[in-house]
Amino acid sequence: MKGVPCLLMRGGTSKGAYFRAEDLPADAAERDDLLLRIMGSPDPRQIDGIGGAHPLTSKVAVVSPSTSPGADVDYLFLQLGVAEATVSDRQNCGNLLAGVGPFAVERGLVPAGDGETTVRIRMVNSDSTAVARFPTSGGVVEYAGDTAISGVPGTAAPVVLDFADTAGSTGHGLLPTGHLVDTVDGVPVTCVDNGMPVVVARAADFGLTGYETVEQLKADTALRERIQSLRLRAAELMGLGDVRDSSVPKTTLVAPPVDGGTICTRTFIPLEPHTSIGVLGAVSVATALLLDGAVGHELAKLPGTSRIDVEHPTGHLQVEVEVDAGETPPRVRRSGVVRTARKLFDGTVFPR
Repeated sequence: MKGVPCLLMRGGTSKGAYFRAEDLPADAAERDDLLLRIMGSPDPRQIDGIGGAHPLTSKVAVVSPSTSPGADVDYLFLQLGVAEATVSDRQNCGNLLAGVGPFAVERGLVPAGDGETTVRIRMVNSDSTAVARFPTSGGVVEYAGDTAISGVPGTAAPVVLDFADTAGSTGHGLLPTGHLVDTVDGVPVTCVDNGMPVVVARAADFGLTGYETVEQLKADTALRERIQSLRLRAAELMGLGDVRDSSVPKTTLVAPPVDGGTICTRTFIPLEPHTSIGVLGAVSVATALLLDGAVGHELAKLPGTSRIDVEHPTGHLQVEVEVDAGETPPRVRRSGVVRTARKLFDGTVFPR
């Protein structure tokens, strides 16, 4: 049996398999078939592969030297189904993005700097750019550090991510429907895309407090059906077409903060309740909150600075977003976040 070089890494609050593009088939269909067998899909346990039986741990990063001027590497994110044999490239993943720079150094695609390394990353899914900065010493990545992020035990070295050109990642603009507020299934929503297409709705409009646990949300089958109907209809308005087999758009329910943050969130990916919130999903939600009149703006305790503290089921995620709301449509000046990443194993993986 022929194996494939693979590095398993925790990136932010996700975990995924990182590959060099040259180690995978060039044909997308062959590549996807191989990755499904590597991850153990379709199987809700992923028992015969390295997937972790959850969307947050059934992810793949494909990295290669960039052909784009000004970028060091290209990063293609692939979301693999767990119980379904699906592979989607219709979204970015800001959590796995945190591991792309370190992976590039591990594989010799980028030389390690003295004390710190900067890697410019083209996110292939949206043709946008991110800049990652992280500590290196003696030619190797420093994974140990004192930075803590919610949803991950312990601490690790910081990975600072700055985003450029992420607004309208699917090609339909920051406000893909052309409106600040739409009504879908009788529910007011703001559809926003600053790196991740997200449908923002008030938890109260679903008869929820917005402070429910992940387990409570998972047990609510009626809610699951409403979320699916909402996102399918919203996707049509956003120009995304039929998304029954896609993990985007995400849906985020918002409520007033309860732990000193800016807003409280409960997110679905696309129907599974998220144990936290994705990086670019949080950036998109924060962007919507900054727009006067958007759904959730009136619930947020905006700090008067660019830093937005997003509460989620397992803690907080702080993002920075600057928006020029005086322009039509609004323009994103910058956005960024601090994550951590850690190498878990490096070796050869053998597909089913």
